[in-house]
Amino acid sequence: MPGRHTILCLATYFKGNRFIERAKREGCHVILLTDEKMLDEDWALESIDELFALPSYENRRHVVNAVAYLYRTRPIDRLVALDDYDVELGAFLREFFHLPGMGETVLRAFRDKLAMRYRARDLGVLVPEFVPCFNDADVRSFIEMVPGPWLIKPRSEASAIGIKKLAGPEDVWAELERRGDDRAVCLIEKMVPGDLFHVDSIVANGRVAFCQVSRYHKPLLDVYHGGGVFMSRTVPMDSPDAVALAALNERLLIGLGLESCASHTEFMKAYEDGQFYFIETSARVGGADISEMVEQATGVNLWEEWAKVEIDRDLAYEAPRRRELHAGVIVSLARTEWPDTSRFNDPEIAHRLHKENHIGFVVASENSQRIDELLNDYQQRILRDHHAVLPPATKATT
Repeated sequence: MPGRHTILCLATYFKGNRFIERAKREGCHVILLTDEKMLDEDWALESIDELFALPSYENRRHVVNAVAYLYRTRPIDRLVALDDYDVELGAFLREFFHLPGMGETVLRAFRDKLAMRYRARDLGVLVPEFVPCFNDADVRSFIEMVPGPWLIKPRSEASAIGIKKLAGPEDVWAELERRGDDRAVCLIEKMVPGDLFHVDSIVANGRVAFCQVSRYHKPLLDVYHGGGVFMSRTVPMDSPDAVALAALNERLLIGLGLESCASHTEFMKAYEDGQFYFIETSARVGGADISEMVEQATGVNLWEEWAKVEIDRDLAYEAPRRRELHAGVIVSLARTEWPDTSRFNDPEIAHRLHKENHIGFVVASENSQRIDELLNDYQQRILRDHHAVLPPATKATT
């Protein structure tokens, strides 16, 4: 089989074209295994040597059989899961086929919100007070000792999916009753009001080779449950917040055992004490065009650099020299299938989101204040002319 490596990309959602393109440019033979519902998406077909699809990924044995069938005639060297919902399956398949990369034990700290909290706390990183939902006595003791409100969170969902705010003890017990057996896959934690930051990283050979700190306009839970527009903007890396978060992020990722991967990690800066509390981490690139924002600010594309470290995981890696611009991203559901964005014509627009029933932009400038002005202006215009609200989902959908 020609190619420097044969790399199998697993993607049940449409994302990762830049990863695929970089892998191909690096000389890899690229195989994409996706969901049949995703076949008509705008994949980078010129960079994909072989494309396969399954009708469902619910039965792991069927997926194992499909990969094993491909493996009969192809020397698969790498297996990469491109979406957060595929990383557990990817870790399982790596261990099953003895492929290099993250296995299930390490992966648990990057997917299971309960595991990552225990591990972060052991590393000396502050986390909101929490309790697993296994035992009634433990839950009762927690809500008696830790003032509300609290959040109940699914342990393996992404973003704010499935999270619910609980105001009083009666809400806690009603919610646990409602969830039934699913309570075991949940945790309860103290709600920490504050400013939510995210750190987007490339880790290579067990060290953070690149990171960018950014701040959400408001916590994702507020956007997800209260409606509104998603916004984030980069933070200057020499600012006190960025310096502190870069150090916390490195302690966390390396302590959790991340070797060669991309990561998106969130921290809350609490209003009450001004300290940073770890919220969650992942072994993947952040969504909602965050990678586009980071690229416009720094010149570094997270998908491409992840491909590079994945392919060359045994070699020394240096991130590209970064530029220092300011950038922001804004994304919203839209009332129309393909909203007209022609009236958004500022020269700072560096990227336009192309997705059905969505509207979004990435803006970049040498002037930090200009980013804030544009995001605030676009937010008001989008809310007035385009914004749509759907009921919060209880689980991810394609």
